[in-house]
Amino acid sequence: MIRILQKNSATLRGKAKPIKLSDIGTPKINKILSDMKKAMDSEEDGVAIAAPQIGVPLRIFVVSSRIFDILKESEKANYKLPPQNDLVFLNPEIKRLSKEKSFMEEGCLSVRWLYGKVPRAKKAKITAYNEHGVKFELGASGLLAQIFQHETDHLDGILFIDKAKEVEEIPPEKWSERKDIIKKK
Repeated sequence: MIRILQKNSATLRGKAKPIKLSDIGTPKINKILSDMKKAMDSEEDGVAIAAPQIGVPLRIFVVSSRIFDILKESEKANYKLPPQNDLVFLNPEIKRLSKEKSFMEEGCLSVRWLYGKVPRAKKAKITAYNEHGVKFELGASGLLAQIFQHETDHLDGILFIDKAKEVEEIPPEKWSERKDIIKKK
C-alpha cells in the first residue's frame, strides 16, 4: 500500500519540480502515476492527489474519475464533462482564475480529518500535459475548479489549512452527520 504523507511532512511544504518533457511516458513516471492512483483509490473519499502527497516532489496531480459521478449528480455542473477516466496533469499551470470567489468546504487526504472553508475562484483554466505528453487546456467551474486550485497549491507547498477558516475535525465516525463535506471533497 502506498502511504499518503500527512501535514507535518517536509515534502508537502516544498515546491515541486517540473518534469522534463522527455521523461513523460517513461517507466519511472508511469510508476509514479500508478502509485498516485493506488493511493487515491485506497481512500473512500479520495477525488484527487498530488505527487508530493506520496513523497514525490514533482509537478503532477491526478483527478479521479469518481469526480464525474459527483458532478453528474450536481445540477451546477454546467460544462461539458471530459471522458470518465482519471485525468492526469503533468506540469500544470493555472492560466486564469475568475475574479468571483466563494468560500468552499474542503478537506485533504494529507490533512486527515480536518475540514474548513477556503476562498477559491469559482472558475479556473489550466494547461498541462497528459500521460502521453500531449499538452491540453481545460476550463472548469465549481468543484473541478476548486480541485485544480487545491492540487496546484500542493505543488507549491501550500496546504488548504493555510488558507482555511472555520477548520473543524470530523472523524470518519461522524461522516454520516456531515456527508455534505465529504461529497464535495
